[in-house]
Amino acid sequence: MKKESKASILLGAAFLMATSAIGPGFLIQTTHFTSILAASFGFVILTSIIIDIGAQMNVWRIIAVSEKRAQDIANAVLPGLGIFLAILIIIGGLAFNIGNIAGAGLGLNVLFGVTPELGALMSGVIAILVFVVREAGKAMDRFTQVAGFVMIALTVYVMFTAQPPVGEAVIKTFSPDTIDVIAIVTLVGGTVGGYITFAGAHRLLDAGIKGKESLKEVTRGSISAIGIASIMRIFLFLAALGIVAQGLTLDPGNPPASVFQLAAGNIGYKMFGVVMWAAAITSVVGAAYTSVSFIRTFSPYLEKYHKWIIIGFIIISTAIFVSIGKPVKILILVGALNGLILPISLGVMLIAAYRPKIVGDYKHPMWMTIFGVAIVIIMAAMSVYTMYSEVPKLFT
Repeated sequence: MKKESKASILLGAAFLMATSAIGPGFLIQTTHFTSILAASFGFVILTSIIIDIGAQMNVWRIIAVSEKRAQDIANAVLPGLGIFLAILIIIGGLAFNIGNIAGAGLGLNVLFGVTPELGALMSGVIAILVFVVREAGKAMDRFTQVAGFVMIALTVYVMFTAQPPVGEAVIKTFSPDTIDVIAIVTLVGGTVGGYITFAGAHRLLDAGIKGKESLKEVTRGSISAIGIASIMRIFLFLAALGIVAQGLTLDPGNPPASVFQLAAGNIGYKMFGVVMWAAAITSVVGAAYTSVSFIRTFSPYLEKYHKWIIIGFIIISTAIFVSIGKPVKILILVGALNGLILPISLGVMLIAAYRPKIVGDYKHPMWMTIFGVAIVIIMAAMSVYTMYSEVPKLFT
């Protein structure tokens, strides 16, 4: 593989994972919790970034050295476990994709005045076209990269316009007034929970970047992916903080739109439309691709027709939204649910790292194992607490 081609694939995998994370739920969760926690939300972001990096490095490395997809690794650990994991991932991916399609429809509604339902249908067609072209992998990589750069650039502009209290944000990041467990679980779940952390790793497998000889590049790519998502999270947080610090109130029905509109007027509102659509459509592509990648190895038929199954996944997501829609609170809930999936999937990967029949003679770094086990324990405890104690409050 040519150096340029390999670099392009690694960047594409990083952006696929990052833009899969940066969807409507990502925008809503970030602005929602900023409106509640203000500058102290910086601590939540810092904590989530540390957890995200630990989870992502472990998962990507183990998938690369095993040269198997996550579901096949899980089945090798315990027969049937891969099917169970695939079911969890697909349910979470479908739930997220309904929200993603809805966000894409809302973005086009803001930009062109079409109904959200019509906007969702148009966006679904665009997402399908990405997989219809001959070289779908290359088209997906380029599409997510361009959309990712556009999102970040527009959010940076709004951040500067909002004039956030950066000094206060830095101080509260390390000395918060309050620590919000549900915010941490939701952010981690929305960044590396469910299907998201596997998006880039499975893309690298499909592109042939695997094995011990590729570990250095795979590790760098996994960190880059978290870096891209985290940069967007930080910029959006600062933009929202600038608005909150001015004493302005965000619309609970659409908090990210409020940030852009209050910071930059009608132009800002149109910018929000672009950001929302770009975030949503790339997440539609990432969620569909990765969710289907969890079942395509179960039979030759699924492997042969996986592109059409991806297209069907997008069609089903679109049809469900057009039929029933989605509330903002559901996107926050799905992020929390994906946070519950993370300790299960990461735990399976860590067990696999010590099975020679899966990873051969590869020796997983002890510090990564300790880091990963700590994340499994912490996320399991916080997720259970969140699901039983905090999530019901979202619906009261």
